[in-house]
Amino acid sequence: MADGSIGTAAELRDPNYTPPLTQAIPLGIQHVLAMFVSNVTPAIIVAGAAGFGFGSNSPDFPELLYMIQMSMLFAGVATLLQTITLGPVGAALPIVQGTSFAFLPIMIPLVAGKGVDALGALYGGVLIGGLFHALLGTVIGKIRFALPPLVTGLVVTMIGLALVKVGIQYAAGGVPAIGKPEYGSLLNWSAALIVIFATLGLKFFARGMLSISAVLLGLIVGYIYALMVGMVSFEAIGTSWTRASAFALPVPFKYGFEFSFAAILGFCLMAFVSAVETVGDVSGITQGGAGREATDKEIAGATYADGLGTAVAGIFGGLPNTSFSQNVGLIAMTGVMSRHVVTCGAIFLIICGLVPKVGAIIRTIPIEVLGGGVIVMFGMVVAAGISMLSDVDWNRRNMVIFAISLSVGLGLQLEPGAVQYLPDTLRILMTSGLLPAAVIAIVLNLVLPVELPGSATEEVSGGMSGHGQGSLGHD
Repeated sequence: MADGSIGTAAELRDPNYTPPLTQAIPLGIQHVLAMFVSNVTPAIIVAGAAGFGFGSNSPDFPELLYMIQMSMLFAGVATLLQTITLGPVGAALPIVQGTSFAFLPIMIPLVAGKGVDALGALYGGVLIGGLFHALLGTVIGKIRFALPPLVTGLVVTMIGLALVKVGIQYAAGGVPAIGKPEYGSLLNWSAALIVIFATLGLKFFARGMLSISAVLLGLIVGYIYALMVGMVSFEAIGTSWTRASAFALPVPFKYGFEFSFAAILGFCLMAFVSAVETVGDVSGITQGGAGREATDKEIAGATYADGLGTAVAGIFGGLPNTSFSQNVGLIAMTGVMSRHVVTCGAIFLIICGLVPKVGAIIRTIPIEVLGGGVIVMFGMVVAAGISMLSDVDWNRRNMVIFAISLSVGLGLQLEPGAVQYLPDTLRILMTSGLLPAAVIAIVLNLVLPVELPGSATEEVSGGMSGHGQGSLGHD
């Protein structure tokens, strides 16, 4: 709901309007709080997959602090590219950038169990993939036809399905605890459930900022519970805080740089999906905040900023960035379209990224507590994908495309050993499940233009039929 004390109705719909700082700064920090947990979670998951995450007792565990720091810093830098712009780079709109979940199914197989040594190839992929992503800004309007809701909805659903296992593992005690007596204990699950229930309660029964920041506040409730039951101690918090420096600059190529064909191809292919997601977010912002369609210049500028922000992050140890959809809804709710409000939030993120003590506190969160938040977030990714799929005309042609893509993609996720004899590069890409599903859906959507008759699919539907609003009909 727009606040008349901030500005007139015309001013609130103007991206170039600057509200008084006493209101712009809190509104900007509100944007950061809405995306804070989602922004640092991918770094935590990648470190966990590599073997130096929470509960690993790895000597490389401090590297997680640096990755968290870079997640905050370069989310802020990428957001500034969108709001302040740099030549053609940036949409000059209130777009909040953050670390993307979409690339996790690609990153996890790349680093699985390989420790810090795998990060050189990972960041090589981030850098090259980011530059490719930026190039998509020149053609994004021409390739959107190849990525209809059938494809994008399938890919987003697959991303969520690939990640929900991570949430359950975290809630049960984390990968290092698998096989040990404490894995899946009532104590571990109690911490995760406290977070889930607190998040649900705030999301549905609170209003305003309490509802918007439900996941963050749910984690805080879970953290307090963990302190009460001894899962984390004040001594551990104090030690982490003391050891972390008060200020630190990013280090270019900290983990080296390596060209990995699997990493580069994976990041480049996922850039298509991320670019289309950004187009949707830009359109949502202009529609929700200003009641108009996004211009080609805004869409191209947003895509340039997406890619360039990712490439720069890759140089310094950050992960791929994309526009954050939850902040689109926040703009529609507040009615404040000012890009300078989001600039205030970006500056706050950058400050957090330059102060390692912030990351030092984050890394003391018990993995079980984080698991509760991750279960909610990744479940919402699946739900978002299904929401996209609701825009699909579910005729028999589209059902067959979806069925084959989902069967191959999800099947390879569940049974990675089925492709164990493929070369390493191809095996990594195939076992993500995501890229095979996306490629199959894109190709079939382009080469199967003709609707199938009802009799062509009756023999494989097992007698089951949906009752949605598609064009299935009854032959």
